[in-house]
Amino acid sequence: MAEFSNARVRVIDLETGGNGPNDVCEIGWQDVVTDEDGRWQITDERGALFVNPGRPISPDTMAVHHILDANVADAPYWKQVAAGILRPAGRIDALAAHRASFEQRYCTPRFTGGTPWICTWKCALLAWPELPRFSNQMLRYQRMPEGLDHETGLPAHRAMPDAYVTAHHLRDLLNERSLETLLAWSSEPGLLPRVPSGPDRGKGWDRLSDTTLQEFIHDRDVDIRFSAQTELTRRGDREQPQVGEPAQRTFL
Repeated sequence: MAEFSNARVRVIDLETGGNGPNDVCEIGWQDVVTDEDGRWQITDERGALFVNPGRPISPDTMAVHHILDANVADAPYWKQVAAGILRPAGRIDALAAHRASFEQRYCTPRFTGGTPWICTWKCALLAWPELPRFSNQMLRYQRMPEGLDHETGLPAHRAMPDAYVTAHHLRDLLNERSLETLLAWSSEPGLLPRVPSGPDRGKGWDRLSDTTLQEFIHDRDVDIRFSAQTELTRRGDREQPQVGEPAQRTFL
């Protein structure tokens, strides 16, 4: 761990006003750093900032985070604040988020400078496969991370509280696994421990027949394809289609 002395990972959470590329209406952050013994800890470096998405917030998203147009009317735009939060002064070894692909849609290399990402959802699937569910809030109450202040982590679905909760999962993951391991896990699709839906829901992939697994590698969901392919590979079948190619592409 010596090479990561004084290391820092910044956890990011975004709330958005719609699905456009600039629709961020709030960003929250929470830092996780190594102490003098090389153990990862939560710091007091956290915060949140309203962002003006440049257009009205949709009712669908307001119903989730309860951020109103009036809250963001005088806020800066995303392009004005993103880089300063995503590339803070001092050392930054990685950015992190729960289901980081969402944050990465908005936190592009233009703003991050190419800083690598950790996805705590993907990492939790591999580190704690025995857990029944893997959402940020379910992990919070299934795991009850040490030191997580209940009130600081509320309300849910707001940027700073969600980043604060995610940071506790990240701290524990980093104290169990190396930073390099989490970055490697995050670079691949999610390896689901069980079938998520359908007649085989809840079954481990090792319980499925080769025929059923062959069907799953044609699923539209990349995580399902990757999980089925991984089990087939484990069984010695290494000549399957790449998981990045949806088999239904001819219908799209």
